[in-house]
Amino acid sequence: MVTSPHEASHRIFQDRPEILTPVFGLLGVPIPAKAVVEVLTADVTEIRPLERRVDSVLRIEPSEGEAFLLAIEAQGRRDERKGSSWAYYVAYLKAKYDLPVLLLVVCQERSTASWACGPFTCGVDGWTAQSTHPLVLGPDNVPVITDASVAARDLAMATFSAMTHGRSRDAPAILEALARALRATDERSAEYYSEMLDIGLGDTPARATWRELMTFVTYFPGRGTFREEAYLEGKAVGQAGSILRVLEQRAVPVSEAARERITSCTDPDTLNHWLDLAVTVTDSADLFAEAPES
Repeated sequence: MVTSPHEASHRIFQDRPEILTPVFGLLGVPIPAKAVVEVLTADVTEIRPLERRVDSVLRIEPSEGEAFLLAIEAQGRRDERKGSSWAYYVAYLKAKYDLPVLLLVVCQERSTASWACGPFTCGVDGWTAQSTHPLVLGPDNVPVITDASVAARDLAMATFSAMTHGRSRDAPAILEALARALRATDERSAEYYSEMLDIGLGDTPARATWRELMTFVTYFPGRGTFREEAYLEGKAVGQAGSILRVLEQRAVPVSEAARERITSCTDPDTLNHWLDLAVTVTDSADLFAEAPES
């Protein structure tokens, strides 16, 4: 499993190559619906003491048309040295595999994404010898997925959306939609995406929100899993904390009466209903307008 936010940003493409089809659609790059994706070594070192390593390299072989390589880099901030590194990666991979190469840069900040678009050129006196034009994914072109049904149809893209927008005001709504989607999926997928996102969000308030959501998400109703047992045994405190956390992050005022009602409730269905409403209400009193009796 991945061990850092940086790794999560590119590793999801290795683990879930089906995300490439919607991603290429976002970037306006045509790719056949059926393609074989192979993970290649990320080492592009020619002289061992000099370490050069691209984050991920995928060989994509469409059912029709020419195969190509996709080099993927996760970029957390602007780094002027990267222009040269990226040009090297593209040139080396082209020479080694004799295949066309595309470079995809994944960013979580708008300013970094804008810079990463390049182009990064090498030349003298107006003459360009080489020019690198990365494809870039960032907050401006990755969709904000706040509908649980949409998230359920593409869990990989929903998780990637949550990582990309983890520092935005939309983060609580995205996380809630994904949490609801994971309740209906299989155990292996739910655990994978839950852990991937926990790491991918890094040291952000959104990560705390995600962990609170995950303390009571029931992935497998009626199957006696640990998570379900913990949930059914009364971890209402975690649910109440999640509701208050979402309201706090959305700057919704919470009266003492509302806080008391939320924290004293022990009915899971009622708390779950309030959590659903917490991402949209403008007043804490609105939580109780149509809530089931606790």
